[in-house]
Amino acid sequence: MCGICGKVSWGAAVDPSLVQRMMDAMIHRGPDDGGTYVEQRVVLGHRRLSIIDLNTGRQPISNEDGTIWVVFNGEIYNFRKLRDELIQAGHRFQTQTDTEVVVHLYEQYEERCLEKLRGMFAFAIWDVRKKKLFLARDRVGIKPLYYSLGDESVTFASEMRALMADASVEREVDPQVIDRFLTFLYAPGPETMIRSIRKLPPGHYLIYEDGKAQIHEYWDLAFPAATRNRSIEDTTTELVQLLRETVRNHMISDVPVGILLSGGVDSTGLLSFCAEEANKNLQTFTIGFGGEEFADERTYARLAAQRYGTNHHEMTISPEDFRDFLPTYVRHMEEPVCEPPAIALYYITRLASKHVKVLISGEGGDEAFAGYQNYRNLVWFERLKSLGRPWVRLAELMLNGLSAMKLSKLNSYARLMRIPLEEYYYGRSASPQSPFVRLRDELYAPGFRMQIDPEFSLRYVRQCFTNVRGLNTLSKMLYVDTKTWLPDDLLVKADKMSMANSVELRVPLLDHKVLEFAASLPSEYKLKGLTTKYILKRALDGRVPKSVIERKKAGLPVPLQSWMSGKLRDFSRDLLLDRQTMGRGYFRKSTIESLLQAAEKERKYGKEVFSLIVLELWHREFIDAKLQS
Repeated sequence: MCGICGKVSWGAAVDPSLVQRMMDAMIHRGPDDGGTYVEQRVVLGHRRLSIIDLNTGRQPISNEDGTIWVVFNGEIYNFRKLRDELIQAGHRFQTQTDTEVVVHLYEQYEERCLEKLRGMFAFAIWDVRKKKLFLARDRVGIKPLYYSLGDESVTFASEMRALMADASVEREVDPQVIDRFLTFLYAPGPETMIRSIRKLPPGHYLIYEDGKAQIHEYWDLAFPAATRNRSIEDTTTELVQLLRETVRNHMISDVPVGILLSGGVDSTGLLSFCAEEANKNLQTFTIGFGGEEFADERTYARLAAQRYGTNHHEMTISPEDFRDFLPTYVRHMEEPVCEPPAIALYYITRLASKHVKVLISGEGGDEAFAGYQNYRNLVWFERLKSLGRPWVRLAELMLNGLSAMKLSKLNSYARLMRIPLEEYYYGRSASPQSPFVRLRDELYAPGFRMQIDPEFSLRYVRQCFTNVRGLNTLSKMLYVDTKTWLPDDLLVKADKMSMANSVELRVPLLDHKVLEFAASLPSEYKLKGLTTKYILKRALDGRVPKSVIERKKAGLPVPLQSWMSGKLRDFSRDLLLDRQTMGRGYFRKSTIESLLQAAEKERKYGKEVFSLIVLELWHREFIDAKLQS
């Protein structure tokens, strides 16, 4: 795991000192080593966290005659097989690293090399002969890659702060992305809060040649309309074999590997396969919250650790730890994301860094195998709507009657009875009931409101729906979340918080072979009656304690709402009602006060208040500090 950066200019020469400033800005991503490639109009930089081929894997790496150079971040899990094939084709290697495989694979296949890679990655290749830059990002977006296009140049990096080391990258805030963030509580799509900086989308590559940039998609997740006809028994056996294979691949390392236990099905199941591959006791890690036993996952993590005899480590964070870390959280995340569990992830990876350099995590299981309860609820809701007008009318009457009993969630369903899924399913973190969606006119100051096009915030999600027309409800939701919530929320958290502690986080359930297998399954194999993740739970039966399989999904629940009315109350008020915050002209003070009061007295809107905190701290870190420097 590493950090990459660089700049290619078609006009003026590039200042060679730029690459060092960019590397210094993300030294935490690679404290073990650093290297550069410099010519008149091209600089490439690399920070290294040594995982494979510890002695000879220094980057940038070139081919035999120095005409192709690469800086690479990530892991290629099938690199040994590819290396053997390339040697047979006549390529000569100087190292044992997976990075050199990428060089020769490009030399052999150019952009089509991406089709052969199995792993998580973001890389840049400079083709000296063709004067061409080739940027690529893995299929799902596990590894980040940002870029900024100038009039005659492109600057790229693993982190936004490295891009901002280039004085030519402007720092103008995009009001539309502020609205998108407050709509979704993260910012799906290629845009970032800074207008001049963009994300290369997952499954895409960028070619910069002759002073022009072109972006191409090389992979998309397909949900076949007609799935393969196979029995549940054969499918379960095939899934077990696939999980064993992907875990074996993700265990490849020349340094110690540990497992992050959340107390859920996914991480416990991965531990069962890791235990088969390890030749000694594994290190496992979990976290809880001080004084909040109701939200504590450690009991279930201990069950898994005891079952597989791991060397288990636990820690607790307090509300004060959470509060004091918030500015650092925003600094490392770089993109505003309302993801309170990310703070817990930071603390647990910091603990893990004392024992291992690589952690296995269970991200992706819910998006692949339909683990969230809202999938189940909305599938049944859409089935009800399909019964015809009399049943829809009866359901509306019943739901409206129940909503009068102040069951607000049921009220939201009543409002959606006549709306197509594409018009109300915004993804995991947003809904028409969000106060930021409902109260936009009351929240935004008049001048700021005039800058916002409400359609901009929803446009990217609606574009995702166009790729899954004709599919069933579950497949549509899984696809949208895989293209939005997964790369732009969960995986931002996973990468940024782990790399802040120089730890590589690997996610076997996001191997593209696993995702493609899951997408090919009939929906009833993933959601069976009221049971979520049916096929995965069946595959893990006997490996995972029944108490873990049968428990209600909890994730890593941070007791945010109770903290907002307690330990975080004064901090929230002081920050959000501060003159500096109000002076930005974004929000009406009266609406902010109402949200704070509801959070404190009614224990409502905790995530919305947290999002406003994140937004303000982001401005102070990335805009105000830069303006003062």
